[in-house]
Amino acid sequence: MPGIELSVGTVAYTDTGGDGEVVVLLHGLAFDESVWERVTDGLRADFRVVVPVLPMGSHRRPMRAGADLSAQGVADLLAEFLERLDLRDVTLVQNDAGTAQLLVGARDERVHRLVLTSCEALENYPPGVQGRTLQALSRVPGGIFLLLQSFRVPFLVRLPNSLGGMAKHPIPYELVRRWYGPLFTDRRILRDFATFLRSTRKDTYLRAAERLREFRGPALVAWGAEDRMMPHSTGRLAALLPRGEYVEIPDARTLVPLDNPGALCAELRRFIKESPDSRRPDAAG
Repeated sequence: MPGIELSVGTVAYTDTGGDGEVVVLLHGLAFDESVWERVTDGLRADFRVVVPVLPMGSHRRPMRAGADLSAQGVADLLAEFLERLDLRDVTLVQNDAGTAQLLVGARDERVHRLVLTSCEALENYPPGVQGRTLQALSRVPGGIFLLLQSFRVPFLVRLPNSLGGMAKHPIPYELVRRWYGPLFTDRRILRDFATFLRSTRKDTYLRAAERLREFRGPALVAWGAEDRMMPHSTGRLAALLPRGEYVEIPDARTLVPLDNPGALCAELRRFIKESPDSRRPDAAG
């Protein structure tokens, strides 16, 4: 997997290439590009799909010591990533973490469309029982390490107050081992993970919501219809976005790209087709 050197360290990414419109897919805390694999496969025929591995726990290359890895710091890193790869008129798609919201109104000049799928928003941070437990243990010496041991046991992973509550359909345990492997094998990755948890303010997404009104591009809020971790009430983000719309993805909880990638791909294709970029020569008109 290629990587690009940024101000806080090297960020790995996948890139399908091609001349199609650019779709950038963003994962959440302690996930990596594999969350988006089936969506990537569903879009690659017509779009250039780029998936960065953000430093949120499942990355394999630690960031520099002292780097700002708060949610805002990760958003700044994302803006730098778009600039360094010279990605323009991007459709930016976020799942689980709410990081993409923190670009709006500040460094979103490269973003043409914004898509938020079942993610942290407004007052829902830390989200759900899972998020609140993780946040609390991050402030206890050795707390995160002890919690992570539960991910070594498949039965515990499937419980509703663990990853099992984030997906409607069972998550293959080999994926869990992939996601959490770096945290088990590299203390610097664990350091980065803990830094995110300890440095992200509780009101981060409430403050971000105030800036959503400044985003003038097309916006889609696509929520898992059976989400238990990200309340449907936070779907009112769509009302804050001047050109926002709200849809629900059936048969899906928080991890929409895993639960129902086909329906999500269909919504993305529809949304992109109905909001063409007039600057492209192949735009509908």
